[in-house]
Amino acid sequence: MKAVWYEKFGAATGVLTIGSLPDPTPNTGEVLVRLHASGVNPSDVKLRAGARPGAIMEFPKVVPHSDGAGVIEAVGAGVDTDRIGQRVWIWNGQWKRAYGTAAELISIPADHAVYLPKTTSFAEGACLGIPAMTAWYSVFADGSVEGKTVLVTGGAGTVGRYACQMAKLGGARVITTVSSLEKAAHSTADEWINYRENDVAEAVMSLTDGVGVDRIVDVDFGANQATSLAILKQRGVIATYASASVMRPVLDFYPFMFKNSVLRMLIVYLLDPEVRRKGEAQITKWLEKSALLHAPVAAGRLDDAVAAHQLVEAGDKLGTAVLEF
Repeated sequence: MKAVWYEKFGAATGVLTIGSLPDPTPNTGEVLVRLHASGVNPSDVKLRAGARPGAIMEFPKVVPHSDGAGVIEAVGAGVDTDRIGQRVWIWNGQWKRAYGTAAELISIPADHAVYLPKTTSFAEGACLGIPAMTAWYSVFADGSVEGKTVLVTGGAGTVGRYACQMAKLGGARVITTVSSLEKAAHSTADEWINYRENDVAEAVMSLTDGVGVDRIVDVDFGANQATSLAILKQRGVIATYASASVMRPVLDFYPFMFKNSVLRMLIVYLLDPEVRRKGEAQITKWLEKSALLHAPVAAGRLDDAVAAHQLVEAGDKLGTAVLEF
């Protein structure tokens, strides 16, 4: 099979190799998926660069990327043969595994390959594993948002954009923060605040008549902590999946405690299986109704993997970089 891999950390131009590897075969409980699209997420790029704290090469050779979509071509022992021919999207393709989705084929545990309705393209399916599932859990981990007000920071981001849509589908009022008119439109949110031109706390309190918000889906906890404290209602929830600006923030403990608030730090790779099944089921329903807007960014084919990684590193795209093949 054609594949992309690296054998050491470093710049994409220096470590990514494009060539042929042996076709995998599905072991017991696995499915063999012929991939048609591979999503390139910031976490994939950081891992290849060795930018994760304490990063070590866990395997001699790594085929990157956790997300993808394709068709099940074969199954291992214990897997229903009726799944052969099923369109699927992939999660945790390269999490704690050597071979991810930057290849024509992947053999993966059967539950890592989720039914993909025909209403959704393979390129769109390659956006679901990390961005959409992170968004779903961030919004709904602490129960229904029906009738609640949800602030999504960074609504034009890959996670934020899905979170805006999902919170609205869940019956919430959604406010988001963005840095431009273009990003406001991309976010899909009805109400937005340009954080470069406005004091976010003042703007949120003005929009909510001084009441504040019930939930915050936060892309940068350390940078936003003071604002979050100012706008979060009592018994409110902050679900945060990153803190890139301040990687070791000092927690303002007592103000959070006296709001009886919940601070949920999450990573999508470690979702409880039962919780994940619930999220997959809800996402499937939305996909079947074409209720979600996706934002795949065409990044070429497998041969273009280096450029795709550089595109993600540049940080100026709107959507998920996707290789199609």
